[in-house]
Amino acid sequence: MKAHDGMYIDGAWRPAAGTGTIAVVNPADEQVIGHVPAGTAEDVDAAVRAARAALPAWAATAPADRAARIAALRDALAARKDEMAATITAELGAPPQTAQAIHAGLPVVVAGTYADLAAAFAFEEKVGNSTVLMEPVGVVGAITPWNYPLHQIVAKVAPALAAGCTIVLKPAEDTPLTAQLFAEAVDAAGLPAGVFNLVTGLGPVAGQALAEHDGVDMVSFTGSTAVGRRIGAAAGAAVKRVALELGGKSANVILPGADLARAVSVGIANVMSNSGQTCSAWTRMLVHRDLQDEAADLAAAAVAKYVPGDRVGPLVNAKQQERVRGYIEKGIAEGARLVAGGPEAPLDKGYYVSPTVFADVTPDMTIAREEIFGPVVSILPYEDEDDALRIANGTVYGLAGAVWAADDETAVAFARRMETGQVDINGGRFNPLAPFGGYKQSGVGRELGAHGLTEYLQTKSLQF
Repeated sequence: MKAHDGMYIDGAWRPAAGTGTIAVVNPADEQVIGHVPAGTAEDVDAAVRAARAALPAWAATAPADRAARIAALRDALAARKDEMAATITAELGAPPQTAQAIHAGLPVVVAGTYADLAAAFAFEEKVGNSTVLMEPVGVVGAITPWNYPLHQIVAKVAPALAAGCTIVLKPAEDTPLTAQLFAEAVDAAGLPAGVFNLVTGLGPVAGQALAEHDGVDMVSFTGSTAVGRRIGAAAGAAVKRVALELGGKSANVILPGADLARAVSVGIANVMSNSGQTCSAWTRMLVHRDLQDEAADLAAAAVAKYVPGDRVGPLVNAKQQERVRGYIEKGIAEGARLVAGGPEAPLDKGYYVSPTVFADVTPDMTIAREEIFGPVVSILPYEDEDDALRIANGTVYGLAGAVWAADDETAVAFARRMETGQVDINGGRFNPLAPFGGYKQSGVGRELGAHGLTEYLQTKSLQF
């Protein structure tokens, strides 16, 4: 893997201020595949100053011209799709097919949606005797996670660019090579110097410096709820705009009369995708008590197709592997019935965890309450629809979910009562234009589509 030994700041690769480095490890074979600089507060300051200097001209650029630059970025990402996919497979462990279709493919689509939105969005409107202007927030500090390293970058950078903001990106330390490839794509797209800047580094050092920098007008963060709280508190103290996409414990609610076999199969596939390292994964499968044994058998048969090292990749690092195995052990200790999988490592090398299914899970169990972030599904039985709703909503999270019923009308009626930001009805497909984000401790704000663009805009009214 190619790795830059500097930061991308003000339109060029420049040496890092410090000498520290971060090793990038392939989680499938535990081998070091590269090193990137461990950025310091000095690197962050240089990047923020470059972004501030570039802001006036970029904010004044016509929306159609910004759209053309985003379209060029989309094309640059498409041209590097194979390299992006291979890099994501190497540093995240995603199976090649998943890396190609989802990790490298979806960001191209999302970038294209923002090229279109930048050209068509109403940045001005008349309201009575007022002209209402939608203007860029300013300099954005974007802090992205490792689980979808390219998608999460594009989901922040593309709308920020469309809005007229400039950006400093601090990617996750586990997957920085993908971020460096993205910076190369930015350079190829011809964005003006300083509009996009990249600083690699550790969260407590570079990430904290970025979030707390006086020159940053908005922080957009995706990651754990614990870190999100700290960023939200720091932003609040500075009266700074913040967007947080945090954890989830989403419910896959299967109502009586639904196609049980399909609902279970799709639900298992949803969690096994990306080795369960998806904040919106439907990790709680809710079925009527009379159907639980049948659902458990179907789930065991479905999960057997997800072979570690083939259809299921490793977890991102050793710490995450041990964390997930610890949750599986806790599920057994607290009395859940192990249907498939278990805590034993399925392979001798790599940070793999066996795809695991529990039944007879109760809402008070740890595996039903806390985000595991691995290939683990908990089946929770319910008595009736009201009980199912109580269980589905009985969590501090509210990011996503699914409802299956005999007809869409019944499913929609149930989904309307769910306290969550996005619900798939009877297997509804992912929509990159629909707003994505959570209720409660799953976050603040929305990503994707027009709602994602407005996160990076502020409003001014002119009265005549």
